[in-house]
Amino acid sequence: MTVEIRLALPTEYDAVGVLAAEAYAHDGFLKPGYAQTVRAAADRAAKAELWVAADATGLLGTVTYCPPGSVYREIGLDDEGEFRLLAVPGRARGLGIGTALTVRCIERTRELGLSRIVLSSASYMAAAHHIYERLGFVRLPERDWSPLADIDLYAFALDL
Repeated sequence: MTVEIRLALPTEYDAVGVLAAEAYAHDGFLKPGYAQTVRAAADRAAKAELWVAADATGLLGTVTYCPPGSVYREIGLDDEGEFRLLAVPGRARGLGIGTALTVRCIERTRELGLSRIVLSSASYMAAAHHIYERLGFVRLPERDWSPLADIDLYAFALDL
């Protein structure tokens, strides 16, 4: 299987939104107030960078890279890259898609000449945390935060 990591095409934005919502719903992570953001792929493409993993069968995953200046940034400082909304649907799990998309974000941060990449991940997203830790990310508990009373986000960083 040959997987390509590339920017999403405008004709794919709706499908990317559906894929992201499907992936989050698969694990019970599609919270009512967050569903609109997860589905808003066209907005993310316009205000950040919308990356996808695809093979001959179609889309396998997505991630939103948020360079400095993007309104989608949550915790990134001026010298840091940031990504969010890493999503791999159930049918594509275990194929290394999440890792490949995360590596693309690391590479993108290096391309931009930034010294660190950061992200926020819900405390209950253990599978994603394993990917980040395996790639060398470390927790930044001093930058943990909560957008809502029942959602705790853990901060992770990788120095480049």
